[in-house]
Amino acid sequence: MSDLPRMFPEWLDRIQIRYMNPVIKPLAGKVPGISVIKHRGRTSGRDYQTIVTAYRGDGRLAIVLGHGKTDWVKNVLAAGEADVQLFRDQVHIVNPRIEPNGDGVTALPAIARRQAKKIAVFVADIA
Repeated sequence: MSDLPRMFPEWLDRIQIRYMNPVIKPLAGKVPGISVIKHRGRTSGRDYQTIVTAYRGDGRLAIVLGHGKTDWVKNVLAAGEADVQLFRDQVHIVNPRIEPNGDGVTALPAIARRQAKKIAVFVADIA
């Protein structure tokens, strides 16, 4: 599924998708810390919305890839852009990339940088 280090085991992904996401989705984009990234499928062209924990700072958006390089990451990298619903704002992101770890990602708060020392981080510029 992923060629990046993972913070969470794959079995937890299945539990999160089936049980946790339906509970959290109505809150996504409406409460701080829970965001929705809107992206298009690479081959299907279908529109998707994925719940993420996004951080914003220095004109960038950062998301710790605790689940590795999932489909939403591949979709956004292929498209080169996406829309993200943050707490009160919707932003358009461009120039998506993956940083090998969170050490130098200034858009992450200090605690998230420490957690992401060995985990890849998705970073994009806010257009």
